[in-house]
Amino acid sequence: MRFLGLAAVAALVALSHPAGAVEDDVPPLPKQAWSFNGPFGTYDRASLQRGFQVYNEVCSACHSMKLLSYRNLEQIGLTPAQVKAIAATKTVPGEPNSDGQPTTRPALPSDRFASPFPNDQAARAANNGALPPDQSDLEKAREGGPDYIYALVGLGYVTPPPDVKVPDGLYYNLYFPGHKIHMPPPLNDGAVTYADGTKATVPQMAKDVTQFLTWASNPEMDVRKHMGVRMVGFFALLACVTYGVKRKIWADVH
Repeated sequence: MRFLGLAAVAALVALSHPAGAVEDDVPPLPKQAWSFNGPFGTYDRASLQRGFQVYNEVCSACHSMKLLSYRNLEQIGLTPAQVKAIAATKTVPGEPNSDGQPTTRPALPSDRFASPFPNDQAARAANNGALPPDQSDLEKAREGGPDYIYALVGLGYVTPPPDVKVPDGLYYNLYFPGHKIHMPPPLNDGAVTYADGTKATVPQMAKDVTQFLTWASNPEMDVRKHMGVRMVGFFALLACVTYGVKRKIWADVH
């Protein structure tokens, strides 16, 4: 069952298009061979789990994931015990104490992902005025979807051309409209240590976190595709049976 709504449309790492941005100078997005592409494509469970690790250890320092609950991680192959342990490392608001003052408590699997900031104002203050967008439905926020996310975080941070001046507090990204983005390069080789031993290069981490963010936006995709295949098979069988019955009924009619 789909548990995500439509989050606010935003770029992966910036508030909005910079004023006067020229989009037609952005190069075409490199097409990637995603495991979930096509009518029979499915999510790569190992990549999803690595992608969550990248989000948890890198992206979650700035970006919220307000539409996901920790228990949803069981859908990517984590056990209830693993989910409970992950949730327990996070802090969420608790019930007010006897004096009416706010409290905090360890998160439970039923809690939504903890946000890195208490409100948008605090998020802006900590990020030079920029509001890091929520990543719950981010794959749907940009044309190109997963290819855009991968290109932005995995390939886009390059040395700017000599004639381009990047203001302080901004960074040059080849695939971001206008090329000037608030987020510093989020990934570097070895930024995480993958539990399964996979080498954590920038392209690998970008691929994995893209897979995770795509799943977050489309958690029901595998179920939907499997159901579609079964329905096509059912209707094909029904068509054959109907044709056979028709031939039987009208066999003696000339």
